[in-house]
Amino acid sequence: MKISEIRRLVKLVETSGISELEIEEGGARVKIIKQVSGDGLVLPQVSPSAAQPEPASPTVQVERQDISAPPAAPSLAVRLVDVTSPMVGTFYRAPSPEAPSYVQVGDRIKPGQVLCILEAMKLMNEIEAEVGGRIAEIAVENTEPVEFGQLLFRIEPD
Repeated sequence: MKISEIRRLVKLVETSGISELEIEEGGARVKIIKQVSGDGLVLPQVSPSAAQPEPASPTVQVERQDISAPPAAPSLAVRLVDVTSPMVGTFYRAPSPEAPSYVQVGDRIKPGQVLCILEAMKLMNEIEAEVGGRIAEIAVENTEPVEFGQLLFRIEPD
């Protein structure tokens, strides 16, 4: 990717409402992240991988990353199914403070089984398993706030 194209992408991120842009082209990956400095200035970061052009300005950081490296050996994590938060809210492992948790690590679950509750705007939303299997990880503590897309559970499917 040419430096002129990277500069054009940096300008696009600076002038638009987007905060992050990642493009992969011809074996090169460029990731531009808009950050706000302590004085309120917007500072883009650029991370190309195939070539390392000189920075366009002092506010642009360049990193090399080889995306053509062979993939790592498959691990158990490849088989796991991630359950992520569909909304911003508060994570509850049980229906009430004195009730037992819906699931524990190691529990066998069925599709449709309730895993937790997410409270959003005083509404209690039950999050159900989409696959059957075994709970491999619970990634959030009880009563912790969660973001949209945040990992909640990992399930080892049957």
